[in-house]
Amino acid sequence: MTQSLNVSTLPQFAQLTIQGEDAEKFLQGQLTCDVTKLGLSYQAAALSNLKGRIEFGIWIKKQAEKHFDVVISADCAESFQTHVKKFGAFSKFETSAPIAIYPCVLADEPTFSHKDDHNTPADTQAWMQCSIENGNYWIVAATQGQFQPQELRLHQRGGMDYDKGCYLGQEVIARIYFKAAPKAFLHYVKGSGDVPAAGDKLDKIQVVNAVATAEGFEALVVARPAHLDDSELTLLELPPALQADVARPQ
Repeated sequence: MTQSLNVSTLPQFAQLTIQGEDAEKFLQGQLTCDVTKLGLSYQAAALSNLKGRIEFGIWIKKQAEKHFDVVISADCAESFQTHVKKFGAFSKFETSAPIAIYPCVLADEPTFSHKDDHNTPADTQAWMQCSIENGNYWIVAATQGQFQPQELRLHQRGGMDYDKGCYLGQEVIARIYFKAAPKAFLHYVKGSGDVPAAGDKLDKIQVVNAVATAEGFEALVVARPAHLDDSELTLLELPPALQADVARPQ
């Protein structure tokens, strides 16, 4: 049995719809992924700031022609909507008000649902556990602007495209990918004691997300491998695609 659930600290998510004549063009110039390749399944992606750090971590799908659904942490939804209205002021599309959407696990995959049946703490807990096991991080208000996409292995999840052209933060992101490599990057670990909050520092290790377990917690963290070796955390295995070197293949 895991530690008692604190419902007030469970993550909450919101969905916004962006649709209209210029929706695809606008999103293509904002997001790290290639919007022209999106389908009906949620794709993890990011909207970065000019320093190449993730300002908004999202999941996006193409619901229909010129119609995109975006899921984001509820505490980032308002600022995301403000960003879209500011940068899309002269583009032809409409953005809906945020509505609640519920994290759940379907077919052993973390996803989202509008069904009230999935609006339960147990569903959210299961989603957190499955997400952390699969490297499906989520950015909240406390971690906005703290991580580069490559540090979070977003490129290994299909959420970054290096050939699609310009987007916010693209110059910095591309420079890191083609000329360097992050020294600290995403790992899946377990530890004992209280569950750390998103953005907490465990010495030189930064927590992205964490979930309670019977023995303590499991977490996604960004760290240098040497710092993990010196810590009391136990390294666990991410899916094979996320075990590869974060550097660009030579």
